[in-house]
Amino acid sequence: MSKMNDLTSAFTQAFGLIGRLDTELLAIVGLSLEVSLTAVVLASALGLPIGAAIAVGRFRGRQPLIVVLNALMGLPPVVVGLMVYLLLSRAGPLGQLGILFTPAAMVVAQTILILPIVAALSRQVIEDAWHEYREQLRSLGAGPLTAAITLLWDTRFSLVTIVLAGFGRAAAEVGAVMIVGGNIDGVTRVMTTAIALETSKGDLPLALGLGVILLSLVLALNAAAYWVKEAAQRRYG
Repeated sequence: MSKMNDLTSAFTQAFGLIGRLDTELLAIVGLSLEVSLTAVVLASALGLPIGAAIAVGRFRGRQPLIVVLNALMGLPPVVVGLMVYLLLSRAGPLGQLGILFTPAAMVVAQTILILPIVAALSRQVIEDAWHEYREQLRSLGAGPLTAAITLLWDTRFSLVTIVLAGFGRAAAEVGAVMIVGGNIDGVTRVMTTAIALETSKGDLPLALGLGVILLSLVLALNAAAYWVKEAAQRRYG
């Protein structure tokens, strides 16, 4: 009974932290959103054009490239974190940048992690559209670049869901950001790393409060992706 009371008390305190907009909690959530949103913007800026180029282009090595890109979707976060750590460490080739254990390093790690997801999924969506509209675009004299840009715009609703999926993947990631960020209080502590740390310390209210916010964020992203898909289907049949 005592354990149940402790758990109830922890949940009550967690919702209290959220209700009164606790400063520490807001700082952690704010940094999490800043890092993940920046990583998604960078990954989308790179991944969407890459996906479109592979979808429309026909070149030697295209199929092996698609296989590799699809395989990279399953990159283990801790491996990505280790790679970025080695690159940014003092002995690494990019050590002179001095960004290890900073939010910038976390952005780099998350960008590398979600870039293959955005590129591979957008490639599939745009290639399906390319097969459907290829003859029409060619009859209008559209070259590869024009066709890729046209298809990026035509499939924008599907691409939005891909970007949202990438953001959800970034926001829920813990391994890579733990390695390259160091989980430094007030500097690189994000929701996932804070939850892991506070749970190990036994500080359940803060961990539960962050968990509730993270779960709500994931649910909101899935709802947004579903709404975008439904809106597109209603508009274009």
